[in-house]
Amino acid sequence: MRWLVIPTAGTVQALAGMALAASLALLAGLPVETVALLAGAVLLPALAWALFDLWRSLRLWRQAPLRIERTLPGAFSLGVPTVLTLVLVNESPRAWAVTVFDEVDPRFAFEGLPQSLSVPPASRAELRYTVTARERGVALFGITQLRWRSRGGCFEVQQPLGQPGKLRVYPNFAALARYAWLSGDRRLAQIGIKTYVQRGLGTDFRQLADYKTGDSLRHIDWKATLRHQRPIVREFQDDRDQCVFFLLDCGRRMRADEGGPDQDGQGSSHFDEALNALMLLSYVALKEGDEVGAMTFGGVPGQRRDFAPRKGAATLNALMNRLHDIQPGAMHSDYLLAAQDLLRVQRRRALVIVLTNFRDEDSAELRPAIKLLRRQHLVLVASLRERVLGRIAGQALSTPADAVDVAAAHLFAQSRRDAFARVVGQDPLSMDVEPAQLAVSLVNRYHAVKRAGLL
Repeated sequence: MRWLVIPTAGTVQALAGMALAASLALLAGLPVETVALLAGAVLLPALAWALFDLWRSLRLWRQAPLRIERTLPGAFSLGVPTVLTLVLVNESPRAWAVTVFDEVDPRFAFEGLPQSLSVPPASRAELRYTVTARERGVALFGITQLRWRSRGGCFEVQQPLGQPGKLRVYPNFAALARYAWLSGDRRLAQIGIKTYVQRGLGTDFRQLADYKTGDSLRHIDWKATLRHQRPIVREFQDDRDQCVFFLLDCGRRMRADEGGPDQDGQGSSHFDEALNALMLLSYVALKEGDEVGAMTFGGVPGQRRDFAPRKGAATLNALMNRLHDIQPGAMHSDYLLAAQDLLRVQRRRALVIVLTNFRDEDSAELRPAIKLLRRQHLVLVASLRERVLGRIAGQALSTPADAVDVAAAHLFAQSRRDAFARVVGQDPLSMDVEPAQLAVSLVNRYHAVKRAGLL
């Protein structure tokens, strides 16, 4: 165990005071021998007392040292403040004055450290501090650094306590939780998600229900009506057992970042927004009974992530465990190679959602890739557009320079729309939206596909 002994501020001030007094005595003309004798008469007893204080404190500490218990969550969410708890257990009959600092992962912001407190004898003292993850992946928490004061107050002894910990940082689940809550209350329109009456639609039987005004008479179940002595109809739902497959771009374009965490505490990079949208639509599709799969492209060679399509309640957790720590790289994304790889691993027809950040110069590569995928799959290209374009295009014209900026933003946006239209053709499903709109737009497109029976 590494121990570090540090003089307290009081000890340093006492030594400084003695040195100052000796200097003043010499300036006043006292002989050096006299000053040395006086300083020694004061310093030697003080030094002896300090050494005795250190020896006694170390002996008492070894007899009953403080223990530390750190409570960590099962995982962290990106951008979500999390309160961590440290408990100091004192089993000795003496109080200890301590200062605590926890070794937080450098990719976290934190508040509430270090903290100083006194731990009463035979008691437990609890302190809390807040951490906020600023990057997905694996978080490493080191050991806790504890600095305790000697009994006489001459020294502080710093030593490590506890054990290091390793936890995962997942994408922010706020959007998913909000969707689940609003869908339960039938208020999804509040976040822009369109809902449709399902009674009598689709081809898969769902359940029997009481007849309501407007229900089709051809859906009346006459046997159930006679049995219950009231009109009973059959309800249907959209086709299930279909597949949603995500093709996630991990190339350099997805590293675009337009500032710090947004108002919901989520990461603001295009890749984080794409991952949040992927997670939300995966949840929706799994709730609808469909399979969900994913494959990354454009990242570091040899580090492609695959997730075979599956369904069930545990699929979302498995998908996030597979993708939570991936980061966009500095490589160029090869769309055609990604399409060829997907066709090899996914032969069954699926709704393939390409999550990327489109540029005009990508047209020559993206168009043949989409054409290749469309031979077997229904393809939805979801491109992320920088928010700054909208802000510049909508700013007030206060100066002539503002007019130039606004005109350039509109020209660039129009050029981008034209290039995107040339790539996707007359496809009404594909979209080029700002990151904050991606998740809701994807869910609405998914519902439109299900409703139209395009798969």
